[in-house]
Amino acid sequence: MTSIFKAVGLSLALAVTPVISQAQGLAGAYLAGNQANRDNNYSEAARYYTKALTRDPSSPFLLQNALLAFVAKGDVKRATAIARKIASGPLGSQLADLVLIADAVREDDFSEAAAILSDGEERFSPLMFELLSGWVQLGLGQMSSAVARFDSMENPTAMRLFGQYHKALALAVVGDFETAEKIIAGDEKGNLRLNRGSVIAHAQLLSQLDRGDEALEILDTANAGTQDQGLKQLRDAIADGVVDYDFILDAKQGTAEVFFTLASVLTGEQNERFSLIYARLAQYLRPDYTEAILLTAEILQDQKQFDLATKTFASVSPDDPMFVNAELGRADALEDAEKHDAAIEVLRGLARSHGNVPRVHMSLGDVLRSKERYSDATEAYDRAVALIPVPAPNHWFLFYARGITNERTNNWEDAEMNFRRALELSPNQPLVMNYLGYSMVEKEINLEEAQEMIEKAVAARPQDGYITDSLGWVLYIVGKFEDAVAPMERAVELVSDDPIINDHLGDVYWMVGRTREAEFQWRRALSFKPEKKDADRMRRKLDVGLDAVLTEEKALKTASGNEN
Repeated sequence: MTSIFKAVGLSLALAVTPVISQAQGLAGAYLAGNQANRDNNYSEAARYYTKALTRDPSSPFLLQNALLAFVAKGDVKRATAIARKIASGPLGSQLADLVLIADAVREDDFSEAAAILSDGEERFSPLMFELLSGWVQLGLGQMSSAVARFDSMENPTAMRLFGQYHKALALAVVGDFETAEKIIAGDEKGNLRLNRGSVIAHAQLLSQLDRGDEALEILDTANAGTQDQGLKQLRDAIADGVVDYDFILDAKQGTAEVFFTLASVLTGEQNERFSLIYARLAQYLRPDYTEAILLTAEILQDQKQFDLATKTFASVSPDDPMFVNAELGRADALEDAEKHDAAIEVLRGLARSHGNVPRVHMSLGDVLRSKERYSDATEAYDRAVALIPVPAPNHWFLFYARGITNERTNNWEDAEMNFRRALELSPNQPLVMNYLGYSMVEKEINLEEAQEMIEKAVAARPQDGYITDSLGWVLYIVGKFEDAVAPMERAVELVSDDPIINDHLGDVYWMVGRTREAEFQWRRALSFKPEKKDADRMRRKLDVGLDAVLTEEKALKTASGNEN
């Protein structure tokens, strides 16, 4: 499918770097704008390019870069004025054409949109041109022409699928639900349930045709293993009776769906700026299109534009079915921005307003656990577990995470119970086997079982240095020092800058008589800034040797009554 989208990408900014006049103020603003552009800092790029344009208002390069920045930051209205200036100049621009088409459609001026498409046909891929043309024809009241456009998209197969999907949506707009449903259900040439939107459209069409049971089956299949509140609410509504068809109601929303279709397909396929531009145009035409909002925010978060991402997530209305998803995304963006307290506050607010959603409490627990607030995290995980009467296999991580917070708060009995429950849900899960096995090694209990678990974990994830370290350490604890050397050396190869892994290798070297190498590893471990208690122990080993340290530690255990 990827090949038909290769020509969909835009000619984005910085493809050509012109020689810029060194007039005072221009070069500095231009260079600053370019740097902001490279950093995906669209707000700053827009500001600097605007400043540069005051000194060179006709520069096609500045205009194109400014256009990109304004669209990417979400100010499509401001971008429209720039697009008009580009269109009136000597150089054509696909991005300018798309912005002007979107603005014309937004203003219900489909004649203008059709003229722009016709004049710039060579600048569009066949996929984009035909999809946009089909909806513009519908906006002009030319349904037959619209259908002909969508039907012309025959080859390759992927192009046909998208053409027929949009044809079905167009037929639904004019009330031909029966034909629309037949198309979207697919045929021997392909299934048209291409994305979440197509599932919603199909379920609503089936409901309108009094085929609610089929709609429920489709929604149950689509929502299996997920927590999509929008699909769940639609399912509940259909179960209660016939629901209205409202997925795409007119040519304006249909055009928005074209941009969203392209944005979704290009995510992860090409430069994600393409996806961002199309998602912004979809939002411009349909400001309440939650899926486009969430996709935009996720792209911005991936580009490390956390303030813009947070603002975009926050634009989803609290009464929207996807509000929970948006708030979870906002908290995640705040976490990435290292605004941990703000993220926790968002999640606590969500726990108050949507306390019946397990994922909310799980996410809160994860953030609290990452900040080493283990008791608070355990409480959040407890609330999540209480909301899941019959845990499914995919809930293994919840019990694993709660096991970690129990273990961190010295509640070993509950920790072991949670780890073993996680393994019941996901047998031979390497992360769980490693953590449980390593914990038993540290406590010097069930060592044979611990070694067996860790060996299985290493076999499952041989490139994981932490799990390989666990294997070396269990061999060390049971006194198989020579056997421990190879896995410990391998662990350091895989994770060279971890202080504990390097420290462990030093202990293993000491026990096999390689004392100078052991001292080197302890010094190396200290260079990676371990926690104070670990650093103190490393320094003591360097002062008196591991044998003396072990003797001292055994004496302390005996004196305190904690000897195993």
